[in-house]
Amino acid sequence: MLKKWLPNWLNGLIVGCVLFFNVIIFGSLVLLLGLVKLVLPFKLTNTLLHTAYRGWCNGNRLGLWLGCPNISINIKGDINAQSWYLLISNHMSWLDIVVLSSINVLPAPKFFLKDELKYVPFIGTGAWAMGMPFMKRVTKAQLAKNPKLKGLDVERTKNSCRHFRANPTTIINFVEGTRYTAQKHTEQQSPFNHLLKPKAGGIAFALEVLSSQFDAMLNTSLVYQGKTSHVCRNILKGELESIYVSVDVHPINEQMIGSYQTDPAFKASFQQYVNQLWVSKDQQLTAIYAQQSTPEPLLSKEIETP
Repeated sequence: MLKKWLPNWLNGLIVGCVLFFNVIIFGSLVLLLGLVKLVLPFKLTNTLLHTAYRGWCNGNRLGLWLGCPNISINIKGDINAQSWYLLISNHMSWLDIVVLSSINVLPAPKFFLKDELKYVPFIGTGAWAMGMPFMKRVTKAQLAKNPKLKGLDVERTKNSCRHFRANPTTIINFVEGTRYTAQKHTEQQSPFNHLLKPKAGGIAFALEVLSSQFDAMLNTSLVYQGKTSHVCRNILKGELESIYVSVDVHPINEQMIGSYQTDPAFKASFQQYVNQLWVSKDQQLTAIYAQQSTPEPLLSKEIETP
């Protein structure tokens, strides 16, 4: 572990370079293969595309291993690399994507992304090549001016999710819709201590489209410990002390499947279900943060060395 031998600033610089060039190299390769797939939509092209994407995931894993002395993953339940999963998680930082993609037991992690990100070189273009859904939020004012915008995210999500049927996939949804900050927590008047209010729509859409494909839902919690509350700044300055990931494997039942857009009764019950998940997650995070202040280890299983 380089962090043991190098000063923090140098360790952070090395980690930053590894993560940066990992995005540049594999983002370019994924985009190139994505363009080739448009012309030559063969199985071999798709296999090469996913191999390049897995290279990006492994590069993220290397960067985290170099930058953080204590990375631990606690998985309750069985995960099969040849299965399909819906992963829901709290959202603390852009590093969340790096962390979740680095968990090598997850089949091809793919994300729900903000529409603005599709214009970001290497990241957005690579996500487009992998067929990830871009979510474009529509305000009430925009909807009033143009009613045709209603349901646009639903169709985008459904179309993207249908493409995931060809390869084992973990569809990742940050349920809060945005990263947690103290300011957002106050503005929302969130009833939770460590979370923003959950948005149930993205989960419901994915379940509706791929209900027969998903093998389980992965209820995931992310916790970081560092010198400051700014996760990205911590790792780039070599001051990120620990990363904790908790993954609970939940079965998917019939009560979780329905038309979120057209069935008011189902929408209400599903929102209540997601809200209860968030109540439990908030209690879990409270316990984890309390335990972090003690010398006892948090975890049961450490991430493997690359």
